[in-house]
Amino acid sequence: MRYIRLLSRSTAPLAAVALPLALAGPSAAVSGISVSAFGTNVSVVTSACALNNGSWGTASLMSSRQTSFTQGRQVALSGTTVSQSAAWAGVAAGTYTVTVRCSNGVSAGSQVVTVSASTTPAPTRAATPAPSRGVAGGLGGATRDYGTLTLGVGAALTGSAVIAGAWFLRRRPGPYRRH
Repeated sequence: MRYIRLLSRSTAPLAAVALPLALAGPSAAVSGISVSAFGTNVSVVTSACALNNGSWGTASLMSSRQTSFTQGRQVALSGTTVSQSAAWAGVAAGTYTVTVRCSNGVSAGSQVVTVSASTTPAPTRAATPAPSRGVAGGLGGATRDYGTLTLGVGAALTGSAVIAGAWFLRRRPGPYRRH
């Protein structure tokens, strides 16, 4: 009988972690692209597209006057199976919409970006080979800004794991107690 009791205690932390996961559902649909602007350069990164007929897809930079994907400045995506990207240089100040369409015709996402007027010229760089994009830089390799749903699910999982772990350790019988 003692083994059944220990088994039920050891499954409590697992249940505390599994319950929020089951209730959360898929969180990958928060955002399919990440857009950034630095000076007069705009770039977009995604991992939603797959290689199809030698192409990852196309990204389009549209001003407020442009209403369709084909009217924008289009750039072919380049990258790997992990990450695809596109960039525009010399973008005038203003608000733009960046849309990514994968080569299979499915939209990976759309995001608004604001380019501010640059008062200082962009720093010049020595001619160096471009990075292979094999490893993403940043804090822990993170290159995306996750939405509130993803952060909420992560916080709930962390909180429940801490609470379940503390509860389990507190309920564990000490060497001086006998059952």
